[in-house]
Amino acid sequence: MNTFVPIIIVVCLVILFASFFIVKQQTAAIIETFGKFTSIRQSGFQLKIPGIQRVAGRLSLKIQQLDVIIETKTLDDVFVKLKVSVQYKVIREKVYDAFYKLDYPHDQITSYVFDVVRAEVPKMKLDDVFVKKDDIAIAVKAELNDAMLDYGFDIIRTLVTDIDPDPQVKIAMNRINAADREKTAAQYEGDAARILIVEKAKAEAESKRLQGQGIADQRREIARGLEESVDVLNRVGINSQEASALIVVTQHYDTLQAIGSETNSNLILLPNSPQAGSNMLNDMVASFTASNMIGETMKKTNKKLPSKE
Repeated sequence: MNTFVPIIIVVCLVILFASFFIVKQQTAAIIETFGKFTSIRQSGFQLKIPGIQRVAGRLSLKIQQLDVIIETKTLDDVFVKLKVSVQYKVIREKVYDAFYKLDYPHDQITSYVFDVVRAEVPKMKLDDVFVKKDDIAIAVKAELNDAMLDYGFDIIRTLVTDIDPDPQVKIAMNRINAADREKTAAQYEGDAARILIVEKAKAEAESKRLQGQGIADQRREIARGLEESVDVLNRVGINSQEASALIVVTQHYDTLQAIGSETNSNLILLPNSPQAGSNMLNDMVASFTASNMIGETMKKTNKKLPSKE
């Protein structure tokens, strides 16, 4: 009799430990009695009848993600791979449907994603696939929501996380983009060169204008200086003809002095006799004297003309 006591105690302990179980947070446990659904147990400490009831399965109530890769063709006959990420969860009130109606929910969701993507992408060109990827994701979510709600699954969100065209197509797209950027760069360089030429021409025109103005101012000041010199000589009793001749001779020797002061200057002296040189100087004086007389005559004529006012 005493030998059965330890056995009974061990059996009781086994039954006791087999009669309770723990359900983790955000998890639902399905309890069956003799293979028939009995209840759904939520998180916490739970009891069951050992040998009669069992935990048939557990479902996570957390948000889960399923990544589906689909290869399809666009409207412009380009094969492209899309990665669609589906975020879903089991509805707490529909744990029974999620557990008993579907054996492989991942396969079911994948089938619907394939169906929607292969119906939407062939309507778009490759560029539109990149631009309208959110439209594709919305279409997938709408289709999945309608289909999976009856099975106890709620589709939280769908995302098109990757679009991968054929490698040759990507190379061609990169070449097109590079060529377009080179064209734009060439246009900017051409515009810059044109602006540089225009500005340079404007600067040269302004420089010529200022240079001409400077020469005119220089000549005006020279004429004013000569006029003042003649007036000074007239005040000391030298007439205009003699003053003009004196100024010419002075400028002549000033020029020779300036040439002689330069170390690297070249001076060509034409062969002539003193008499010839004197005649040349006399001719110069006579020429300036004649010019001065003409100027004096024009001044007198202008003074005699009546004013238009």
